[in-house]
Amino acid sequence: MKTLKITTLVIGLSIAFSACNSEAQRPEAEAKSARPVKTITLEKTVIQRTSNYTSTLIPFQEVNAAPAQPGRIDKIYIEVGDRVIKGQVLVEMDRTQLTQAMLQLEDAKVNFQRMETLLKQNSISQQQYDQAKMAADLASSNVKFLKENTTLLAPFSGIITAKYYEDGEVYSGAPNTASGKAAIVNLQQISNLKAVVHISESYFPAIKLGMDATFTTDIYPGKVYKGSVYRIYPTINEATRTFKVEIKIDNPNEELRPGMFTRLEIQLEEIESLVVPAIAIVKQEGTNNRFIYVYDQGKAKQIEVEIGKRINDKVEVISSEISEGMQLIIAGQARLMAGDSVTLME
Repeated sequence: MKTLKITTLVIGLSIAFSACNSEAQRPEAEAKSARPVKTITLEKTVIQRTSNYTSTLIPFQEVNAAPAQPGRIDKIYIEVGDRVIKGQVLVEMDRTQLTQAMLQLEDAKVNFQRMETLLKQNSISQQQYDQAKMAADLASSNVKFLKENTTLLAPFSGIITAKYYEDGEVYSGAPNTASGKAAIVNLQQISNLKAVVHISESYFPAIKLGMDATFTTDIYPGKVYKGSVYRIYPTINEATRTFKVEIKIDNPNEELRPGMFTRLEIQLEEIESLVVPAIAIVKQEGTNNRFIYVYDQGKAKQIEVEIGKRINDKVEVISSEISEGMQLIIAGQARLMAGDSVTLME
């Protein structure tokens, strides 16, 4: 009986000792489970916000040269690839109608002068005089119209990119171009080009005339071309929630050509924003959600962020939950979960 009491006492003391020893070791175990991390202090940086697009280049100016009415072509003075200057004769149409109109104008002028003399002598009524004057004005207007449509002049300096007729053929006025318009020749200005982009309505207040833009193309790797916002369309497309912007591109050496595919970047306003090392951003597997972790009183706080502008190895992050002064975790974050215990590495 005495032996049983001693054994029971020993077992009791062992259990008590084990319990005390376990309690003493628990904080140490908890400390060992905290994941070591490295942090930096979040600070705002001045960056230039940009917006990126793709586009196909088009001529800065383009005209499908054609008379206002059908007729026989007398002479086409240019060929595809020819460079022309503003005011240069491109096409001469048949002058038969013009010659007839000029004769009618001479008759109308003579008749009007006679009526003017008779009116001074009170030999005709004011109505007869007005009719003669109107006939002379109409004949003059008809001659002017036929002159403009008999001799086609280049409205600007450029290059001939298409020729649809030959000398002696009859211009019909039927659509014969890719744009669905009728033409004898096509003239384009390519010393300047432009790109038309469709921009989200959220950027409408930010886009201003004259804003800088840069262009690159795979045809000339490493070369950057400059341009600027030339025209902003005043309405929003209700179906796409976008608005159109035309960007003028300087092309003095004419390396770029209409039809080329380009990537462009519009330089928006400078802003202060939070920029973090790209390695600090964690992407949730199977989604496009991205997070950062900040150190918060020994815990890892997970914050979802949107990605903004990329600057070398850093990325702009956008979220209403982050602010300057927070301790951003930049090492050890890959295996963290929200609320994990963390300890700072020296």
